[in-house]
Amino acid sequence: FLTWGPPQLFGILTKPEMDLSEKEKAEVKMVARELLQKLKHEKLALDWRKKQQMRADVRLTIETMLDKLPRTFTPDLWQTKCNLVFQHVFDHYADARHSTYAMAG
Repeated sequence: FLTWGPPQLFGILTKPEMDLSEKEKAEVKMVARELLQKLKHEKLALDWRKKQQMRADVRLTIETMLDKLPRTFTPDLWQTKCNLVFQHVFDHYADARHSTYAMAG
């Protein structure tokens, strides 16, 4: 079981503190959870970071899933969050079963 669940992504998506309603926070958590499920089950194949096509596919998946974020996320903020999430996934997840979080524990 991996510990790279919604808390890390939720933090990336909501920091610095955003003025979100409880409903919007719940929506962000749901988007983070769905994104991680999709990445783990469909996108993070072995050596995905070394193959440009696979990196592009992971990036597109992140952008598509983050399109579901509440409208509180302006286009500029949305783009920033897409970049941050991709960088986080790239830096921490070698594939669906191995993350720096799992290795550290």
